[in-house]
Order: sequence, then C-alpha cells, then structure tokens
Amino acid sequence: MRKKLVAGNWKMHGNLVENKQLLAEIIASLDGLRDVQSAVCVPYPYLSSVQNILQHTNISWGAQNVSQYEKGAYTGEVAASMLNDFKCSFVIVGHSERRALFSEDNHIVAKKYIAVQRAGLTPILCVGETLEQHEMGTTEQIIEKQLKAVTDEAGVESLSKAVIAYEPVWAIGTGKTASPQQAQDVHVFIRKGISAQNISIAEELTILYGGSVKANNALELFAMPDIDGGLIGGASLIADDFVAICRALSN
Repeated sequence: MRKKLVAGNWKMHGNLVENKQLLAEIIASLDGLRDVQSAVCVPYPYLSSVQNILQHTNISWGAQNVSQYEKGAYTGEVAASMLNDFKCSFVIVGHSERRALFSEDNHIVAKKYIAVQRAGLTPILCVGETLEQHEMGTTEQIIEKQLKAVTDEAGVESLSKAVIAYEPVWAIGTGKTASPQQAQDVHVFIRKGISAQNISIAEELTILYGGSVKANNALELFAMPDIDGGLIGGASLIADDFVAICRALSN
C-alpha cells in the first residue's frame, strides 16, 4: 500500500515565535492521526527549533533545498550531510521556484536528488509545467524530460526511496488549481511512465499534488486514486487549513 503524505512547504516565511505557535496548534490537532504522514519543510535557520518541537511527535520535518556538493568552498550552500545533524527526513528538490528563479536545470536537480539520497534522506522531487507549456499541450513531454534526467543519473530503482510531487507551475501561488481529473491524469502519466521501467516501484511510489491545495479542495483532489497526498504551500502556514488537508487525506 502506498504511503499517504502531506508535506508543508513554508517557503521563506516564519519566525521563532510564529513557528512555535503554528506547530503547537498542528501537533494538538493531529494527535491520533495515524494513517497519514505529515511533514513540514522549513527555512534552514529554523531546523534546530523545529527539531526540538517535533522530535517526540508523529510529524516529520525537512528542508526546502540542498547543495549538490558534499563539501567545499561553496559560500552560502548547505550540504545534505548537514541536514542529518537536524534529523531531517525530507528535502524538496527541483521546486519550480528554484528552477525559475535560481536557474536550476534538470541536470542540477538530478545532482541534488542524488546528494539527498546519498545522505540517507528522502527527496521530494518536484516536476511540472509552466502556463505556456500547459497551453501548448506539452505537459507530458516536459514532465517526462524532468523525470528522465533523474532516472538517467540515479536509476529508476532510486524512486523506491523518493517521493514525487506534481506541481503545475501555473497553479502555484495563483489561486488556480488543476481540476481533480486534470491532476489525476498527470499522476497516471507519471506512474505509467515509471511502470514501463519497473512495475513494483511505480505501484508503491507516493506521488503528491502541489498547486494551490486548500482545505476546501483537498477532499476532492485526494479522492483521485493516483493522488497520494499534497505538497502544500500557503495553506501549510495556517494551522486549521493544514490540519484539514491532512484529515482530508485520512478519509
């Protein structure tokens, strides 16, 4: 049975006081929820405090990015091995904002994916198309290319220790969202493509949807058979919304 996961991406938000209050509310509200794994991916400076708050709960934590390099003269970078010091479980790689704003191409994303796995952490590999690509009808070609860059470097077997997140770029932070059927169709395409290489890995692979998932649309999205959870942006900063999304996946 595929694992269900709701992962919050806080992006560049939060402070020590706000984070403590947010997590306290989430912890209290998710107590007893056992069939859904929840996690928060937070800015680097808050990993230590988040670890202290969550270490005795069922909620996991992780980072939003990582260096492709193991160590060296890379000012400002953070190695995957460093994240182990904070007992991280997950690392987001290839998020559309990293690709678009920081020029991370498919090759760099593949290197970061490998670095995360080499450190024993689980990458949440983001794939997705822009609005222009969506309107041109090239969604499948774009996603196939993004995935191939990773499997060519790391092998399809590496996906047994990874999570994929489909995030249509046109639906991130815009208030727009793919319809449940649109999202399901892309998830099926991803799973079938991997199945052509390894059926068992494809069947067990957790594929998340990320793109303006809210408390009011989560239930409908998660009802789709190939959507195994969500990568949540803005709604992960609101305790009631994040909890509602996690409970929607539990239904």
